[in-house]
Amino acid sequence: MRGDDRQQGAMFSYVSLEQRVPEHHPLRPIRAMVDEALIELSVAFEGLYSRVGRPSIPPEKLLRALLLQVLYTIRSERMLMEQLDYNLLFRWFVGLGMDDAVWVPTVFSKNRDRLLEGDIAQELFRRVLAQAKKRHLLSNEHFTVDGTLIEAWAGQKSFRPKEHPGGDLPPDDPGNPTVDFHGEKRSNATHQSTTDPEARLFKKGKGREAKLSYMGHVLMENRHGLVIDAELTSATGTAERETALQMLARRSGSGAVTVGADKGYDTRDFVAQARDLEVTPHVAQNTAGRKSAIDDRTTRHPGYSISQRVRKRVEEVFGWMKTIGLMRKTRHQGVDRVGWMFVFAAAAYNLIRMRNLAEVA
Repeated sequence: MRGDDRQQGAMFSYVSLEQRVPEHHPLRPIRAMVDEALIELSVAFEGLYSRVGRPSIPPEKLLRALLLQVLYTIRSERMLMEQLDYNLLFRWFVGLGMDDAVWVPTVFSKNRDRLLEGDIAQELFRRVLAQAKKRHLLSNEHFTVDGTLIEAWAGQKSFRPKEHPGGDLPPDDPGNPTVDFHGEKRSNATHQSTTDPEARLFKKGKGREAKLSYMGHVLMENRHGLVIDAELTSATGTAERETALQMLARRSGSGAVTVGADKGYDTRDFVAQARDLEVTPHVAQNTAGRKSAIDDRTTRHPGYSISQRVRKRVEEVFGWMKTIGLMRKTRHQGVDRVGWMFVFAAAAYNLIRMRNLAEVA
């Protein structure tokens, strides 16, 4: 017999949010790791807020909501608030009750900006990394370094001469002005974006389109593919190698250490400075019309082949951060804010990776 399509407008529910989330849902172990890290960050939160005035959105809830935004690729705060309004899983993860009111998007954004001005993303990244170390998931011997371009939140039309950024005539359409820059010689020395002055016009390789970009860098340990350091810089031709050396200098541990890298790191300066840091550079040889900075004394060892094979895993980090973690094109402006989100996305990647490793253990 066909049932009736009866719809009841309102009713009481005696099932809690905790009961509605499946026991083996993948967000459960992530929530546990995040809560452990947030407890340790309580002192850092105290320094960001005044002791008087109206209570703001709790920073713990802010960070959990931002983490959901990264994990589920939600590009706007308005869409995030909409999800929090009716998505019970999101409410449970953030810590909102069934009847708690959802924040106004503009209020959420203003409270989020307070976290962006602090060093909270880096602190969260360190706490997550400490949990990985406690679980013996990190290697102190073999690493991989690489960089990728992060497209800035600025268009080509905003790249104007520094002397006359606005032009001689008012724009025909302030929102989308007509700009003809074909045939014009443009460079970072003479031009600057009016939307994001810190973005740089850069292309990674011959024949590729030059875009206003930043450059993200990660140092990955080779045992389980976890990111142990992440940093964002201006996009320059030497930024990858310079930042790689800085991250190698900050690493913990001692003894025999190797670092795998692509052909872009095959320069005499990088190889020499890496060895000064007591790191053996297992970089891919660049022999296209030139002589490689490393020779058979390095490449003959079996470890070199292993490093070259494993280093490709770093592309999985960038792939996740760009397709899922909102890093293909940033939503923020300036090195500091874009860098905050880049480190935060790296922490999110480590949480996903640690959860996956726990599943197969």
